[in-house]
Amino acid sequence: MIGLTRRKVLAASALTALCGIARPVLGTQSASVPWRNWSGGVMANPAGRFVPSSEAELIEFLESTSGSIRPVGSGHSFTPLVPTDGHIIVIDQLAGMLDHDPIARRATFGAGIRLGDMGVLLESIGQGMFNLPDIDRQTLAGATATATHGTGIGFTCLSGYVTSLRLITPSGKLIDVSADENQDLFDAARVSLGALGVITRMTLQNRDNYRLKSKSWIQPIEEVLEGFDESAAKYRHFEMFPLTHSDYAITLAIDETSERINNPPPSPEEDASFGEAMRGWTQVPPRERLPLVNALAEQIGDSEAVDVSYKILSNIRNNRFNEMEYAVPVEAGAECLREILRTIIEKEVDVVFPLEYRYVSRDDTWLSMSSGDEDHAAISIHRTADEDYRPYFNLIEPIFWKYGGRPHWGKVHSLGARELSRLYPRFKDFQEIREILDPAGRMLNDHLRKVFLT
Repeated sequence: MIGLTRRKVLAASALTALCGIARPVLGTQSASVPWRNWSGGVMANPAGRFVPSSEAELIEFLESTSGSIRPVGSGHSFTPLVPTDGHIIVIDQLAGMLDHDPIARRATFGAGIRLGDMGVLLESIGQGMFNLPDIDRQTLAGATATATHGTGIGFTCLSGYVTSLRLITPSGKLIDVSADENQDLFDAARVSLGALGVITRMTLQNRDNYRLKSKSWIQPIEEVLEGFDESAAKYRHFEMFPLTHSDYAITLAIDETSERINNPPPSPEEDASFGEAMRGWTQVPPRERLPLVNALAEQIGDSEAVDVSYKILSNIRNNRFNEMEYAVPVEAGAECLREILRTIIEKEVDVVFPLEYRYVSRDDTWLSMSSGDEDHAAISIHRTADEDYRPYFNLIEPIFWKYGGRPHWGKVHSLGARELSRLYPRFKDFQEIREILDPAGRMLNDHLRKVFLT
């Protein structure tokens, strides 16, 4: 097991496969086809699907139909944002780079584009995104609607880099919004959970194209936590992946560099070796696991990689999983994480999937995890897709609440409007705008009725 790296560890414990979506003829309705999300944990039987090839086709569909509708991107959310007994609107064809401004370093995309397809397009015009999430399979619309974020105290969620967007309301009205035009709607629509209408295009603030160098190493969890604020300020990106039933975390730091590209992929044999080790842990009772996991952790070697920014910021995941993530105020992050790790040990939770701990900067949207006047620590827990995540997530979720946590909209949580209205100062304002744009509730499903109405 000597020579394991952070990439080999994580590649053995997460997912790349994207749930396929049967695509009907463009601009036409299809009969009902079962749908399920990326992890397979959320399923639906919609009345049909509609795949517009243009904004005009989408407007015509919305004006000529009634009933429930839900937009769908890659299906990467673990919460039931998509399921409906009405129609699913698939925006895959509203994609690509539509325009760019080389002076302002901005680019406009069709909102159905996958994050993983944006890097090459931006590189071709000399631009790069400021940040990206750990996985890039999401659509731009889906990622921003759920306030998906990357890592770094100096960086907001993706929604914070949106400078303008186009929204088509449930009645078919087209509205262009920006900080200078319809500002309240702009601040609401950048993180909307798909509840205000269908977003068809977005303009992002970018920067010059750049390279990054990542370095990872193993370190005791307490040592990382004690110096986390300093490390978060020192590096462009800094995070850690605490190993469960262990004293250690895999630590990752990323900075800009001018070094030549050097980013060889891990071999399948190396990935398989760690997967076998993880499976071996499950044969040992959780209360006896600590020395075994510590011994393996101590064999994880340091690793480095250099590449263009989008290839370093996002990673490949080879196994399906479900996830819960909450953001707590930065000053509460360390204690919240410690309590979660203690609870996993004390309750002998049989989990081998690492946690994730990172900082995210505040932003001025209404509903992102870090909206408002303070930065947040984002903490994630995971279960492989073939396991029942509910006992584990139900055990840990109240700990997040204790520290004032806000849920990631695309990841498992149980909160409703009553609790959420206490966490977001502009929550009532969002509810009012939603009611104005969608008085008939076409964009709502059972999950969103709970989030916004009850």
